[in-house]
Amino acid sequence: MERSEQMEGKIPKPTIKRLAVYYRCLENLIKSGKETVSSQELGTYLNIKASQVRKDLSYFGEFGKRGIGYQTRRLLDGIAEILGIKRTWNVCIVGAGNLGIALANYPGLSKGGYHVKVIFDNNPAKIGMKLQNGLIVEDLKNFEKVTKEKEIHIGVITVPAESAQQVADIMLSSGIKGIINFAPVKLSIPKKIPVEEIDISLTFRALSFQISTQKNQ
Repeated sequence: MERSEQMEGKIPKPTIKRLAVYYRCLENLIKSGKETVSSQELGTYLNIKASQVRKDLSYFGEFGKRGIGYQTRRLLDGIAEILGIKRTWNVCIVGAGNLGIALANYPGLSKGGYHVKVIFDNNPAKIGMKLQNGLIVEDLKNFEKVTKEKEIHIGVITVPAESAQQVADIMLSSGIKGIINFAPVKLSIPKKIPVEEIDISLTFRALSFQISTQKNQ
């Protein structure tokens, strides 16, 4: 696969997120026996304009041929390489509340190559607790030591908003390469560190707005 020179530039976050959606769709197409797919077909499956599909993929080089479309397996492998799916990522979670525990026990993460190796908390009542998957909740005081031993790449924050920045600072000082933040607060993070801010409540609000708009039409 030839890489476009644009690969060196900054790829828009929405494009990266759509690549993950394309990947999931391609997996299903391959399972159904489909060997080729056009941008129009992909767009129809996902309710995305075909021109947007082509633009997203053009950032990374030429995947298909005009009039023929994309080979599903080749495109899947190409997107997997772009997204880093072909390698495994070690993950830690800080916050052994309901959300943190649910993420730690979620088998879909490991299937995607994201392996939760450790979960931390600073609550004495939770430290030492054994999860369903066998993980033991570690003391946050030992974060740097444990994450270096387990070669953690990605840190996930599931603590209350008032504690999120402190946890992020601990992650940064310990060499974590990327952060996923579920706390409803904007973190102050150096630009060189990738961060995904996930506010679940905003998703619900966006959906309720769409439902309300439909009622008024």
